[in-house]
Amino acid sequence: MVVQHSFIVTTGGRGSLEITGRINSIVAESGVRTGLCHVFIQHTSASLIISENADPDVHTDLETFMTRLVPDGYPVFRHTAEGVDDMAAHVRSVLTQTELSVPVAQGQCRLGTWQGIYLWEHRAVSHARTIIVTLFS
Repeated sequence: MVVQHSFIVTTGGRGSLEITGRINSIVAESGVRTGLCHVFIQHTSASLIISENADPDVHTDLETFMTRLVPDGYPVFRHTAEGVDDMAAHVRSVLTQTELSVPVAQGQCRLGTWQGIYLWEHRAVSHARTIIVTLFS
């Protein structure tokens, strides 16, 4: 059995938003008891990560690290069609992930105790991001 569902997340600009609850609801409603949950974001300037879900400082530190690694307006970037954060957002997305796979057991995602699924927005302003969840049993 294959089940697919999509949803839109509106971000508030750069930063991470936990979407674990939304994914878990989709899994629970799907009827899949054992299988695989594949999550995909249809964008090139945002990404998906599995990360610490208990201490928000982890996400602050990740953002600080990524900002230093790939700064906005980096002078060697030529692609700036949508602003100084445009190419930096694309690079950040390539360095992270646009898809994740998580095992499903007993009708729920089998994440670790301190793991959550996050949409990581790499653009400075708000965007509507489409997430596709595909469940395989």
